[in-house]
Amino acid sequence: MAIRVVRLGTDRLPGEGLRIGTVRRPPRGVRKSEFASRNYYDVWLPLLSPSAETVKFGLNAETDREWAKFVKRYRVEMAKPEPEATLNLLAALSKQADFSVGCYCEDEARCHRSVLRELLRERGASVK
Repeated sequence: MAIRVVRLGTDRLPGEGLRIGTVRRPPRGVRKSEFASRNYYDVWLPLLSPSAETVKFGLNAETDREWAKFVKRYRVEMAKPEPEATLNLLAALSKQADFSVGCYCEDEARCHRSVLRELLRERGASVK
C-alpha cells in the first residue's frame, strides 16, 4: 500500500488506485464527466494546492533562491489546521490503500507535488 505522486493527465500505472487532483483549478477544455477517463483525477482536492498567489510566485521562480521561497510559502499554507489534518489523513490511508496525488506540471522538481511528497513522508506516509 502506498501513495504515488503523479503528473495528472498521464497514463495510470498498474495498481495506482484512486487519483486525487491536488490542483487549484480543473483541467481546461475537459468536461467534468471526462476528468477520470482522461487520467486527470477521480477526486478533486484543491485544499492541498498552493494558493493562487503562491502558485503565481512558484511559476515565476527562476532561481533556486526564488524556488526556496515558494517552498517556504507552500509549507506555511500546508501547516494550517485543515491542510495539516488532510495530510495526516492521507499519510494514515497510505498504509491501508493504494492511491495517487498529483498536479499538471511537467517538471516535478519545480512543482508543488515535490513538496507534497516531502510533507507526506514527514508524516510517515508510504510514498512510491
